[in-house]
Amino acid sequence: MTLKDYAALIDARLAELLPEAEKKIPDTDEIPWLLENAMRYSVMAGGKRLRPAMLLACADMLGVNRAEALLDACALEMIHTYSLIHDDLPGMDNDTLRRGRPTNHVVFGEGQAILAGDGLLSYAMELMLQNAMAYPEHSARHILAMNDIMAGAGVGGMVGGQCMDLYCEREHISDERLLSYIHVNKTSRMLTSPLRAAAALAGFAPDSPETTALTVYGVKFGLLFQAVDDILDVVGDEKTLGKSIGKDAEEGKLTYVTLYGLEGACKRADALAAEARDSLAIFGDRAAFFVKLLDDMTHRVA
Repeated sequence: MTLKDYAALIDARLAELLPEAEKKIPDTDEIPWLLENAMRYSVMAGGKRLRPAMLLACADMLGVNRAEALLDACALEMIHTYSLIHDDLPGMDNDTLRRGRPTNHVVFGEGQAILAGDGLLSYAMELMLQNAMAYPEHSARHILAMNDIMAGAGVGGMVGGQCMDLYCEREHISDERLLSYIHVNKTSRMLTSPLRAAAALAGFAPDSPETTALTVYGVKFGLLFQAVDDILDVVGDEKTLGKSIGKDAEEGKLTYVTLYGLEGACKRADALAAEARDSLAIFGDRAAFFVKLLDDMTHRVA
């Protein structure tokens, strides 16, 4: 299966989980129509569905029942979308364009956008817990998978990385160690956690050779993703990207380009791609999806 094939599966399930709601007074325990539509607005705005697709592709590679992994994949996309909604807020990146259309707070207001992000995060956890209860024979595996996903998104992961990103931006700090911390936590952790979650669902221990190899791949792939993102913010096309460009330099962000220059950032991206590819050797031909993902990421324009 291709990335587009996995994205289609995820889109269909997400549409079921977040149907368009009619304006009415909500019943007890029902999602208010305004909240549901604000959540749906950003979740169904498109995107590659990269993180949940990685979880499903890894689950397929390791022999996990896809039905058992699909809800976790959807929850992961909700967590990613919540982070985008909050990142776009005036108090964070202050963006007005996301995936080619107005950001959530532009459409629904700042308060509702904050709640939409909060709602997606809490709903994601509910869905993963419901999924775990649906497979009691694999409850320990599901707990490990949830732990990887939530830790990757949490205070020692994405949230921590975003915290230091804002700190460096506002204090005008340029430090290679901080750049590494920011990129590993803000970006790589959310690209590593789907792979580790799939390994957990397959029954592999957190320190197994397979999980370790997937972790290395996820970290390197995430750093590559960020390096390419930093490069595109300089040389990309706003219409193709579907978001504003040039904001990193304008806001004084710490990036690969600001530290290493454009040429140095490109060389770093090539080295990260090679390191990620090497980590897949343990899986042989079964890792074809992830090899292609590296090639696509290296040459992406959006």
